Amino acid sequence: MSPRVAIYPGSFDPVHWGHIDIAKRAARLFERLIVAVYNRPNKKLLFSAAERVALARAALGEVTNIEVCPYGGLTTEFAKSRGAQVLVRGLRVISDFELEYQMALTNNQLEPGMETICLMTRQEYAFLTGSIIKEIFMLGGDVSSLVPPHVQQALACKRAEASCMDESIQLVSLRD
Repeated sequence: MSPRVAIYPGSFDPVHWGHIDIAKRAARLFERLIVAVYNRPNKKLLFSAAERVALARAALGEVTNIEVCPYGGLTTEFAKSRGAQVLVRGLRVISDFELEYQMALTNNQLEPGMETICLMTRQEYAFLTGSIIKEIFMLGGDVSSLVPPHVQQALACKRAEASCMDESIQLVSLRD
């Protein structure tokens, strides 16, 4: 395994400027960064794994040492299969640290030698979460400063699908 390869795992539902910033900064630290889009069947997601991969690829396509791919199962197993022993995580607020610390300890227990590197989110992105972005957008708010244009367009398509299928109540209730 090489410390030159790192995994940046997440749901990325949807990918936003905070994710993009962390990925680009991490890509400067490693020869190769794999943005690993986790297929979480037990989590309510707006976008499918394939859609989230496509959105992330479109957002990060110009960075030559970033690869975007889906995965399932244990993050440590995926990292090991890709020759990585470093996981990259973004920290927005102090409460993120507690969860990331617990996850880092767990990941190291599952795969001794697996390291976690946390990058501090830039101040302008500290409040961003996929849930907040989806809720703002589904309620008609402007998210143009929070996500790239192609993600905003994808959100608009999802909102249109929801109104056609009369699922808007379910989509607005993102806190469930």
